[in-house]
Amino acid sequence: MFKPIAADIKNQIISRIKNNGEAVSKLALEYSVSVKTIYGWLRKKSDSSVSFLEYARLKRENKLLLEIVGKLTLEKNQISHLKKS
Repeated sequence: MFKPIAADIKNQIISRIKNNGEAVSKLALEYSVSVKTIYGWLRKKSDSSVSFLEYARLKRENKLLLEIVGKLTLEKNQISHLKKS
């Protein structure tokens, strides 16, 4: 049965996706809202050429790439330090 979702909850979900890059599926489970409903909200809120979903995906991907670069830089520095010793 359809249960209306409070506007503040809806805005909180959209904000967490947009600002934190959180996954729609995770938030759907957390708030007991269907994934389809959240995607509908995002479609309605998207007024730019890049959708919230694409923005969130790119933000998550960027974070992951920065972590990888950081780890590789540390490893390179450690190897370089060992060779000097």
